[in-house]
Amino acid sequence: MEEQSHKEIAGKKHRDQMLKLVAKSFYNELTNYGVSEHEIINMASHLLDNLLAKESKPAEGVEYYNGIFTLASVKDEWAERKQLAVQHVTLRPLQPPDVTKLSTWLKAPAVRESFVPHFPEKQSQLRNYFADPTREYFGIHYDDRLVGIVGGDNIDLTAGKLEMKKLVGESGLQGKGIGKRATFGFLYYAFMIRNLNKVYIHSRDINIQNINLNSRFGFELEGLFLNDIMVGDKHQDVLRMALFKPLWLQIFSDKA
Repeated sequence: MEEQSHKEIAGKKHRDQMLKLVAKSFYNELTNYGVSEHEIINMASHLLDNLLAKESKPAEGVEYYNGIFTLASVKDEWAERKQLAVQHVTLRPLQPPDVTKLSTWLKAPAVRESFVPHFPEKQSQLRNYFADPTREYFGIHYDDRLVGIVGGDNIDLTAGKLEMKKLVGESGLQGKGIGKRATFGFLYYAFMIRNLNKVYIHSRDINIQNINLNSRFGFELEGLFLNDIMVGDKHQDVLRMALFKPLWLQIFSDKA
């Protein structure tokens, strides 16, 4: 009974943390769109009115990407050719010439600053970065053209975990589902080929859309680190989400 009580308390704290995060994100997005504090108060009042009138309906759960991907979606040629393919997106180990293109993508401040921490800026530093044995990265190839990278930092084989990072850097190709396919392919690699237990991500892009996208792969909130990094002359929060192999298999197995 006591153990159950502890679990209930922990679960409540987790939900409270998530609600606090969503509320903060919602507030930030409203202010970014120029909504005044007075208008936000009015909106909060309208939300309360809807709740009291029972006009709002509870969410029916997360809509996972298992309607798009299953394990069978991955063409596994790792043993023969060291590559994985998901539809028109292929992952191959990152090659030294790929770093030159990556350094070009990272020159854009919005791209460079989206990572926590930033990738090195100089090509020589980037080459040393990707040569580190605690990292493993892949080139994302779309119709045989290098368009981005995806991979793992801080690989910990003892704990069976890594931190995932991803970039679709080629101009004009965002929004075509390339990043989703690359993410699923890399999760397949981490869980099915490397047999890891946990993949986690850090993001300073704390908004509802970002949380929802990651959740559809099975990621769940692990924590929010307040004022954790400096961007320019301002502190920013960092969000951490994690995905565990048993849940991923449960969601994306061919029988799901």
